[in-house]
Amino acid sequence: MDNLTFNKSNKSLNFSGRSISLSLSFCILAIALGLDLVSQRFLQIGSLTIPLILGAIASMSLGIWAVPLLQKIKAGQVIREDGPQAHLKKAGTPTMGGAFFVPTGVILGLVLANFHPNAIAVSALTLAYALIGWLDDWQILRKKSNKGISPKMKLALQVGFAGLFCLWLWWTQPASIITNVALPFGLSLSLGLLFWGLAIFTLVAESNATNLTDGVDGLMGGLGAIAFLGLAAYLAPTHPELMILAACMSGSCLGFLYHNHNPAQVFMGDTGSLALGGALGAIALLSNSLWVLLIISGIFLIETLSVIAQVVYYKSTKGPDGVGKRLFKMAPYHHHLELSGWAETQVVGMFYIVNLVLVLICLLIGS
Repeated sequence: MDNLTFNKSNKSLNFSGRSISLSLSFCILAIALGLDLVSQRFLQIGSLTIPLILGAIASMSLGIWAVPLLQKIKAGQVIREDGPQAHLKKAGTPTMGGAFFVPTGVILGLVLANFHPNAIAVSALTLAYALIGWLDDWQILRKKSNKGISPKMKLALQVGFAGLFCLWLWWTQPASIITNVALPFGLSLSLGLLFWGLAIFTLVAESNATNLTDGVDGLMGGLGAIAFLGLAAYLAPTHPELMILAACMSGSCLGFLYHNHNPAQVFMGDTGSLALGGALGAIALLSNSLWVLLIISGIFLIETLSVIAQVVYYKSTKGPDGVGKRLFKMAPYHHHLELSGWAETQVVGMFYIVNLVLVLICLLIGS
């Protein structure tokens, strides 16, 4: 099939952002209901469904008030000029949406989990990473440029908060959590002191991966809802407090998606994207489920590797004129697909499907 035919086919399969977000919401709700019915936790606080629904309603409702407020204070997104040209029309759309939907999921999760120490620790790390993102977003708005705080400062803050979280792990958790990494099929890997490097790397890498993925209307909001649902479902038998927190975060992402689907009324900004990655990493570390995180973060991993591959290939192919070749039309990978003729909604819908499949695979392996 030539490119012209492919593009025509793409257009015929194009769906609205609203229909895609609604389909995802129904799919996630159906999975949660099904798992609760099987485990006989239906209509209980310690279930997937109730925290999920409450998180979605709370986040969506708060957004109805918060989005106009962000517009009023002129928190409009500055669009990078070297990005896809179709994105330039989004300039001025309010950003920093993470400032309302992340605290919503965190606070609701804490309340429903009865302020369990594990839930408090994950929430603290999540809000700390949200603060880093807020500082970055605020600097972008203040400077009217797409450059916020310096990369070195952002990395230093990420590593610093990750280190504090790891110290808390060392102080409160059994040695089996902080030295042995659980693997599928009942296997484990003993890392000893190397675990600390892995833990800090996980938090920093996951937050940066979700940050890179947040580049298309509705993409990270929906993927975040799917990833948190996967973690919540896997942890239900062993860590009910983390399950509740993850389910609330999944619902909060869905509620945010009501305002963020294409065409977006608001962007989550670094305030949201860094926080989501931090929360996923912290939950996985505390529950010793890093292999689960690796699978459900498959899309985030692909996005990150596409950026790394692009930079490495460009530098390795530089000629005498100092200009190199590009492996992709643009990185991260979702931009490559856009420039190849995919509509934003097609990219989002395909990524949703892939991530749902990864979650189902993960649950099958872990069952």
